[in-house]
Amino acid sequence: MAARLAGIRWGTAPAAARRVPLVSCRRWAGASSDTVYDVVVSGGGLVGAAMACALGCDIHFCDKKILLLEAGPKKVLGKLPETYSNRVSSISPGSATLLSSFGAWDHICNMRYRAFRRMQVWDACSEALIMFDKDNLDDMGFIVENDVIVHALTKQLEAVSDRVTVLYKSKAVSYTWPYPFSVAGSSPWVHITLGDGSILQTKLLIGADGHNSGVRQAAGIQNVSWNYDQSAVVATLHLSEATENNVAWQRFLPSGPIALLPWSDANHTDFIDSAGSMLQYAVAFLKPTKISARQLPPSVARVDAKSRVLFPLGLGHAAEYVRPRLALIGDAAHRVHPLAGQGANMGFGDISSLLHHLRTAAFNGKDLGSMSHLTAYETDRQRHNTALLAATDLLKRLYSTSATPLVLLRTWGLQATNAVSPLKEQIMAFASK
Repeated sequence: MAARLAGIRWGTAPAAARRVPLVSCRRWAGASSDTVYDVVVSGGGLVGAAMACALGCDIHFCDKKILLLEAGPKKVLGKLPETYSNRVSSISPGSATLLSSFGAWDHICNMRYRAFRRMQVWDACSEALIMFDKDNLDDMGFIVENDVIVHALTKQLEAVSDRVTVLYKSKAVSYTWPYPFSVAGSSPWVHITLGDGSILQTKLLIGADGHNSGVRQAAGIQNVSWNYDQSAVVATLHLSEATENNVAWQRFLPSGPIALLPWSDANHTDFIDSAGSMLQYAVAFLKPTKISARQLPPSVARVDAKSRVLFPLGLGHAAEYVRPRLALIGDAAHRVHPLAGQGANMGFGDISSLLHHLRTAAFNGKDLGSMSHLTAYETDRQRHNTALLAATDLLKRLYSTSATPLVLLRTWGLQATNAVSPLKEQIMAFASK
């Protein structure tokens, strides 16, 4: 068996920040009408490519010109490799529904993924636990390699190439923003200068270029962020016995959480240790120390030596998701600790919300770059994302201590939550969006 272990509106910004995006934007001599796009998505990762696919497959945008800018080369996944990638995402049912709406999920199902139907979380200091499952045994989520998702999105982009233009190896080096009011001789669109010197214009720019977003920085949008004193260690583990391998496990240690995620029908799994401690000792900590009726995680036979990867953890949140003719999605708008497995799902949730508001605007014949519907998107997503970011940060800090009063507090909270089925159902419903 395989498994994976994983321990403001304009007026409120500072004066300097307000001045940055309001660069003089004169009409560019020689810029023909065919360089003007209705929507440009900057960043062709999971979220950016999915945004472009969603727009290209939606009938409301069939007469729109859409462009996806990706700094890297086109990724072609020929034959599915036998070895598993250690870069995976936990995909919620809601995100799977989004991917299915434009055909990408079918490609994923034809390649490789693993569903999980139960989740067990417990505290190493007190052995308090909470178990999530569904009475009808529906899938709680899916573990999918990022390479598989990107390949599925690439195939879908090829299917809508008549609606979506993709420029690979094309990086934006500067942006020129329109005035928020009409000025004689100025352009009403965002101008994007690429590395080769070419200039594009767009009525709406969507920034999906990661947590170090160049779009966000160029727009002068403040980003509240900090790094945690943790790094995530990700590795593929081989299990010593055959199991159904459809349970996700997570144990909170003072040094950080350890998670064991189901990965295949074979005897291996994916491991994430966000404490960054020695792998073999970390695996041993997954076993409860007291006799209990709870289900125990499978034992580990060995670790794939070449599968270990380490990356730093942190939190980030943009003060604004939108400006006139600009919207941020995915990690460009927020960065979250992986303990809840919601990073990719938050980005896909941004897509669903922004697509809904843009679809309404297109149906009513309105300007896609207008703040009237972009603000509605921002309100919708900030309510969801800030709550999730705050809860995740609180859990990280609450479980990073062995102080007795806090151990008692979190033990009571975990046991009480586990005993109240309606509350657990609400948590599952929130995480499934």
